Amino acid sequence: MATNDYHFITTWHVKSTIEEVSEIIGNPRELTRWWPSVYLDVKVLEEGDEHGLGRVVSLYTKGWLPYTLRWDFRVTEVQPDGFTLVAWGDFDGRGIWTFEQDGEWVNVIYDWKIKAEKPLLRYFSIIMKPIFSANHHWAMAKGEESLKLELARRHAANQQGLVDILLFRKQECAEVGYTLYIPFIEHIDDLFDH
Repeated sequence: MATNDYHFITTWHVKSTIEEVSEIIGNPRELTRWWPSVYLDVKVLEEGDEHGLGRVVSLYTKGWLPYTLRWDFRVTEVQPDGFTLVAWGDFDGRGIWTFEQDGEWVNVIYDWKIKAEKPLLRYFSIIMKPIFSANHHWAMAKGEESLKLELARRHAANQQGLVDILLFRKQECAEVGYTLYIPFIEHIDDLFDH
């Protein structure tokens, strides 16, 4: 394996259904809302078919290290239990999201095999590989935490539960140097999915 090659397998365990997890993770337009510590900007360049096959997305992302990444991906395979993407830009490779129902829980597995192409990552991988790997693990830990918060938001039993989630999200954003803008909401009921 070249020094700028990376292979990560991440596993999350969330209380939900495959359908709900797939709906959340498979909707790139919402990434900046529910995973704001990593996804700074997302643009869908091509829609793909009704299941997202062929969708092309442009991303601007970050981790806890002081650099950002610009990359794109195309969805190349869609199944009821996950999807595959091919990435290019600051890194090239492929990612496979797999969702497994386990009773009331879903095992979410992300298999991410990439080659770092951003000069900072490519030229310094030989000495910085453990730090770059730790940055990826931080981003994915934030992803699991954010997914759990998104599921809690969707299943909030009452308005106070939703307010608590929004306040936690605002604090989380402040901790990484971002301001969470919560537009004026005339009725908090507007935040609930109906």
